[in-house]
Amino acid sequence: MAKTELIQTGEHGESVLFSDVCGIIDGARSRIAVYANSEVCLTKWYVGKRIKEDVLYNQRAEYGKQIVKNLARKLTGKYGSGWSDKSLLHCLRIAETFNESEIVYAVRRQFTWTHLKTLCYINDPLKRQFYMEMCRIEHWDTRTLEAKIDAQLFERTAISRKPEELIKQELSQLKEENTLQPDLVFRSSYFLDMLGLPDLYTEKDLETAIVSQIQDFICEMGTDFAFLGRQKRITVDAVDYYIDLLFYHRSLHRLVAIDLKLGKFKPEHEGQMLLYLRYLDKNERRQGEDSPIGLILCSEGNTEHVEYLMLDDNSPIKVAQYYTQLPDKKLLAEKLQKAVAIAREHYLEQNISNKQTDN
Repeated sequence: MAKTELIQTGEHGESVLFSDVCGIIDGARSRIAVYANSEVCLTKWYVGKRIKEDVLYNQRAEYGKQIVKNLARKLTGKYGSGWSDKSLLHCLRIAETFNESEIVYAVRRQFTWTHLKTLCYINDPLKRQFYMEMCRIEHWDTRTLEAKIDAQLFERTAISRKPEELIKQELSQLKEENTLQPDLVFRSSYFLDMLGLPDLYTEKDLETAIVSQIQDFICEMGTDFAFLGRQKRITVDAVDYYIDLLFYHRSLHRLVAIDLKLGKFKPEHEGQMLLYLRYLDKNERRQGEDSPIGLILCSEGNTEHVEYLMLDDNSPIKVAQYYTQLPDKKLLAEKLQKAVAIAREHYLEQNISNKQTDN
């Protein structure tokens, strides 16, 4: 074959050439953007670290405020905008919050400066680590991260109810092994205000609204949820049953059956969900998947029933309350903080009881 025949000509050849060159340029821009973001974050962290050292050396808070103002004025004069006293205070705050290994870890995972500014104002180190790891796993942009913090995701997640040592273990496992546990995924409550439901609605109305707003629903549930279908029919002893919603969670490698209930949780809901899960485990579970898990979403909360039935920890059934309208943030925060405290106390009592039984 002649050499000229190997070379594509005409419009098709020009189109391929254009596409290839665009790929080269876009790839380079992407690498440059990643590098630039990394350098911006590290540079500002080093600036904050240097200011921190100077302020600590002089041991005077008032000196710190004045030195930041003076430094901001001089830097702005030399480098232009971007080095105001407010910006320098962010640098200082981030240097106080993250050590060098933590900041390197963050930039390697492409956290932006805005991510870091948001995270550094979370005072609780465990809570901050939770948001960092979930942000990394689910690829949240800064707006999503801020929304999750504002909606008190950590306090609504099952892991927050565990003692601090267990939380540290699970977060370390997530960081080092990318192993996501169900207690990092499932929550005690979900906000479904995006569905736009009227004051009076049926379970079918709720299901229809979720399916029509499935993208927003998944954003609230967690981005690793993949929707498989609604009203999944299963047949046991010639009797048909229907699972309201069926999902697959990619990181957990499990089918997730969701049952929607108006009112409070009832003991019979557990038996119904166990039937669904055992059927799915026997007939729908594929090789390499873990056993299915069930989530019962109720419109009203009754935590004592859930606690007595032990539908927490290692149970394949999770129970949560959903809100079709956002609750008052202050009241919700108080309720969540109280629930977390009670749950942690329960863990400690249970642990002491188990040790006494063993002895």
